[in-house]
Amino acid sequence: MADLALPLETFRRNARVNAALLGALSPADFSLSDGHGGWTIERHLRHMAGFRVGWLWNLSRDHAMVLLDPTQKDADGDPMWRWQNAPASDLGAAFTAGDEAALKAVQAHLASGEPFADPWNEGSYRAHPVHFLMHTVVHDSHHRGQIMALLRQGGHSKEEMDALEEHWAIWRE
Repeated sequence: MADLALPLETFRRNARVNAALLGALSPADFSLSDGHGGWTIERHLRHMAGFRVGWLWNLSRDHAMVLLDPTQKDADGDPMWRWQNAPASDLGAAFTAGDEAALKAVQAHLASGEPFADPWNEGSYRAHPVHFLMHTVVHDSHHRGQIMALLRQGGHSKEEMDALEEHWAIWRE
């Protein structure tokens, strides 16, 4: 894959879709859940944003560091994610910073020709570093679908849901 313009544009469009969704949510929406023990919308969003730092911590720690707070440590003594306890309204910044760090990590590994680290010997994105970005797009899409279902179940009107569906226009540009 010599021309990376399309996957990089896909990743950037994914970021725009996430921003559109975040911008459409009301404060009350963050607490919506299925009522049967499933995740809230806020938890889905935190998981989506945290996916970037979690994978970067394993793949390219130097690129993960901008997403971490070295003054806060987890149970293993590792620095914690900057947005660990931030209000839900701050998650847009977490997505933006995470996307930027992911892009920089991929670009650095492409430029150096070095594969990502593979601490668990899983073959983490060994075929091509851009697969990390594509995995992120697929992962985000999965959770956005769950969020849309929760909004529907939470009582959003057909008109409100139709307005949220306008994010598809980003993919048709």
